[in-house]
Amino acid sequence: MRRHFTVLLPTLGLCSLAHAEPATTFNLLEPVVVTGTYAPNQSFDLPYSIDTVERAQIADGQLGVNLSEALNRVPGLVVQNRQNYAQDLQISSRGYGARSAFGIRGIKLLSDGIPASTPDGQGQAASLNLDVAERIEVLRGPASAIYGSNAGGVIQMFSRDGAGAPKVGVDTTFGSDGFNKNHVYGEGGNDYAGFVLDASRLDTDGYRDHSAARRDQTFAKVHVRPDEDSRLALIFSTLEQNGTQDPLGQTWQGYKDDPRSVSSRAEEYNTRKSIHHQQVGMNYERYFGDATLQFNLYAGKRSVIQYLSIPKGTPPNELGGGGVIDFDREFHGGTLRWIQPIEVAYGALTLTAGADYDRSTDDRRGFQNYSGTTLGVKGDLRRDEKDTATSFDPYLQAHWELDRWTVDAGVRRSSMEMEVNDKYLIGGDSSGSKKYQRTTPTLSVMYAFTAEIHGYVSAGKAFETPTQAEMAYAPGAVEGFNFGLKPATSTQYEIGLKARPNERTRINLAVFEIQTEDEVVISGSKDGRTSYYNAGKTLRRGLELGVQRELSEHWQANIAYTFLDATYDESFASVDEGNKLPGVPRNSLFSELVWQPQPGISMGLEGQYRSKVYVEDSNQQTAAPAYTVFNWRTRFEQTLGPWTFHQLVRLDNLTDRQYVGSVIVGDNNGRYYEAAPGRSWYAGAGLEYQF
Repeated sequence: MRRHFTVLLPTLGLCSLAHAEPATTFNLLEPVVVTGTYAPNQSFDLPYSIDTVERAQIADGQLGVNLSEALNRVPGLVVQNRQNYAQDLQISSRGYGARSAFGIRGIKLLSDGIPASTPDGQGQAASLNLDVAERIEVLRGPASAIYGSNAGGVIQMFSRDGAGAPKVGVDTTFGSDGFNKNHVYGEGGNDYAGFVLDASRLDTDGYRDHSAARRDQTFAKVHVRPDEDSRLALIFSTLEQNGTQDPLGQTWQGYKDDPRSVSSRAEEYNTRKSIHHQQVGMNYERYFGDATLQFNLYAGKRSVIQYLSIPKGTPPNELGGGGVIDFDREFHGGTLRWIQPIEVAYGALTLTAGADYDRSTDDRRGFQNYSGTTLGVKGDLRRDEKDTATSFDPYLQAHWELDRWTVDAGVRRSSMEMEVNDKYLIGGDSSGSKKYQRTTPTLSVMYAFTAEIHGYVSAGKAFETPTQAEMAYAPGAVEGFNFGLKPATSTQYEIGLKARPNERTRINLAVFEIQTEDEVVISGSKDGRTSYYNAGKTLRRGLELGVQRELSEHWQANIAYTFLDATYDESFASVDEGNKLPGVPRNSLFSELVWQPQPGISMGLEGQYRSKVYVEDSNQQTAAPAYTVFNWRTRFEQTLGPWTFHQLVRLDNLTDRQYVGSVIVGDNNGRYYEAAPGRSWYAGAGLEYQF
């Protein structure tokens, strides 16, 4: 607890000073959200945990590269930057997704209502472009189940609409370890139409050896209002990463000896990953009196080739999937939704009926990662199959406001089918299919004790299907898909309080419990091949606290604290009842103090504390130690006629603390640890011209 107070002292000290200042008329506005109800509502009036990160927080002194910059301020989330662009961020929500060895798992990712997650629940945070974000909404708890399977939480980004006179801009940022980001954009619009065009390139040598990356992103959006009752938006985006180096994890001794080091296997096999992603989407909304029709369609392609470190001569390389993963994915889907307000004798009732359809097809191949004596190249074919994941989910939701009561109830019928067509028949035919179906109800009730204090209870059922990656290998030496994996099913409960003691303070408090059966856990992970099986029961209990406080006209403080006790609720294999779930810190605390002395100047001090994190199920290996780090940022802006100039300076890890930033859960090679950078600096500048 002493470390907690270390982070909080700067905030609390300045809070006491601010009370001596004269009152101001500055108001802390309550955000309006659509996640959870699909129709706009103030988050304060909704009976579940939902937070919003606004555009100013996303852009103020931040680099605009990783979601970790914006989401650490949300309680309940643990966002760990692996410092590895080949494997993306690690994000968990109340423990959901903590076991993911790469990408995002168990959390629904959406961008402008279009999924950034596949039907089997695998998502990529890098596909959300922070440069164009207007806001990010984060939904947690039982109400997340209205978004279907693999929705232990929901993270939804909304891009901004082009508005105002046309403008163009450019900026560049440099920093430690060869960091360089160049960004160019143009946008504009009026009451009838608007556009946003955006492109960026990121280069970095990486903090660790063998972790260099280049990322190119483009984004284009056009919206039109054909008449006063309708709106149409067309969106196109790309993500390109060629030859992104993968430093793998480190052993504990390797990390202690040299945090920048990598396993010799990473360099021996030149472990790396290339990604080519293109997506197009359409959002259409039309009002019919008080009712609203919402409709979207999307389609895209994603190609990935990844070189692993599976050693030459081992069975996974010679007989299984090989050491090179190569797939071409095509995906498409859509949503149709009707929102109908209904006049009732008591209160206001809104019914929402809809259905989501999503489908992804992978032409997946595996090759040996050597040819003759040359390592780290594409060799002989070892896997060839077509994997298709399809989901179709109808749902119904009701939002009823009755005097001091608010009731949200929903039910969704989720189905996900995984089909495998094995075309590599040496060793037998591994073709097959598995269908997962569940009905997930949710119920949330809020009572307004006063206009400024609301209490609520929420409960719901949820389930997580195994992902394609989790089903790819059967445990042990058996080849073929693991169709025996069952979905993990959960029952969630939440009690919360939302308070606005005055116009400058907002407090959200939630206590929750999650009971899970058939948790999908790692059976073995070695030499790039990870298999899974169903464990027994797990139990997660926790508390979330979020506080936002306008200390004065020029000072603001934010605090996000999470306590999460995540344990196995029964013994299995070598795991004892009461063991802690790996990848989940018991305590996580973020605090932020922002100073804006005048328009065009903003400075912020950030503090982040995380308690130790276990790295595997038995809890016998060295846990990643607790740490506290501080970051400082400042942004300046000047306007001269049609020109606007801005500058950025940022210092991360001010005390040069050496720590493990993230872990790879269950790695049987013992390479669990991913070192975070020491003290790092960044500086940038940009200009904008408005016509």
